[in-house]
Amino acid sequence: QVQLVESGGGLVQAGASLKLSCTASGNIFSINSMAWYRQAPGKERELVASISRSGVTTIDESVKGRLTLTLDNGNKTSDLQMDRLKSEDTGVYYCRSDITIYFLGYYHGRDVWGKGTLVTVFS
Repeated sequence: QVQLVESGGGLVQAGASLKLSCTASGNIFSINSMAWYRQAPGKERELVASISRSGVTTIDESVKGRLTLTLDNGNKTSDLQMDRLKSEDTGVYYCRSDITIYFLGYYHGRDVWGKGTLVTVFS
């Protein structure tokens, strides 16, 4: 069974930095892509950033210039570095991954979500 676990959330003051991490575990052959979503209070979950296995990143305009996303396939981790945080960055952050597993002699694709980590930015 494949799992994603986020960590690093917390309560921070506006202007501070925070690094979120997502760690994958299980019978993983490769992580093909990793995406981070944010769900603000009372709002829909939205895509913040994504990164492909080759390192190509897509960053939402609302956080462009303040966010760095990395993927380490060897350690099966992804880090989301957020700088100059704003109150509107508040929300639960989820990682989601397109993963290939090797099971009973075959490769299988899996779309896996973590359970989220809460980031609260106060002014």
